[in-house]
Amino acid sequence: MINARPLAPLAALLLGVVPAIAQESEPAVIFDLGGKFDRSFNQASYEGAERFKAETGIAYHEFELQSDAQREQALRRFSEQGYNPIVVAGFSNESAMKAVAPDYPDTHFVIIDAVVDLPNVRSVVFKEQEGSYLVGLLAAMASETGKVGFVGGMDIPLIQKFACGYVQGVKATNPDATVFQAMTGTTGAAWNDPVRGGELAKSQIDQGADVVYHAAGGTGIGVLQAAVDAGALGIGVDSNQNYLHPGHMLTSMVKRVDVATYAALMDERNGAWTPGVEVLGLAEDGVGYASDEHNAELLTEEMLAAAEGAKEKIIAGEIEVHDYSTDGACPAR
Repeated sequence: MINARPLAPLAALLLGVVPAIAQESEPAVIFDLGGKFDRSFNQASYEGAERFKAETGIAYHEFELQSDAQREQALRRFSEQGYNPIVVAGFSNESAMKAVAPDYPDTHFVIIDAVVDLPNVRSVVFKEQEGSYLVGLLAAMASETGKVGFVGGMDIPLIQKFACGYVQGVKATNPDATVFQAMTGTTGAAWNDPVRGGELAKSQIDQGADVVYHAAGGTGIGVLQAAVDAGALGIGVDSNQNYLHPGHMLTSMVKRVDVATYAALMDERNGAWTPGVEVLGLAEDGVGYASDEHNAELLTEEMLAAAEGAKEKIIAGEIEVHDYSTDGACPAR
């Protein structure tokens, strides 16, 4: 079942401390590697949970994963204690979800960035390629050298979706542009290595890139800092990261993990929780680009008009942005 609908409206758990049993179906949120303050993907989920708490007065329980070995253990422990729903951010939790959810059929689970086809699981995935197309367009228009960069975190199809959409947006705007691409690694450590991220970005900048986009979680903090240090422009991801370096961030490709988390918690509270797959793209306001006071001087009226025009055409189906995850290919490269 696919529901593409508009977006609307323990830390000590694995160290031997057992949390209190949940009262009245208290919710829980598990953050992926990198921590809830990674200023990117995890933090978006955290902000959605915080919004829920602020609006309802209902506290949620949380756990920040420190290793892959904790995934199933944390999910099972929360389930045993009666928390409901349990929201897990990150594709790497797919196997744990498949192992645990069937054992707790009365618990509602939410996984973000992966699809788990079980009757008590809501899966939320995004059309990252669509938002990446738009920031690629903006990068090409902003570049003075005709060379731009991309630094991903873990080398997986999900991050290749970001890269491929970005390349397509760049090439559609400037067919002669060069796009340098690099991935940080092949393990979960790739999400939290800002030093390596900075090195990869500097290498691309040394080759002439004057705009660098990252999809690398906490590693991206190093990417953005390297861009600023070299006088280049950075593009943030997942959360609006423009505030990190005002005047040096061209934009951010926002992915509304915050609203996906908020909606899951609120739906449970209101008795409206449903399982199935939600696919969120530009049409659902699930992805986009950030324009605010921190980058207002960098985005010209011409650039904004071009981005909005492309957005409308993507939603209308006039521009088809390739989804790398469908065939493992990127025709724009």
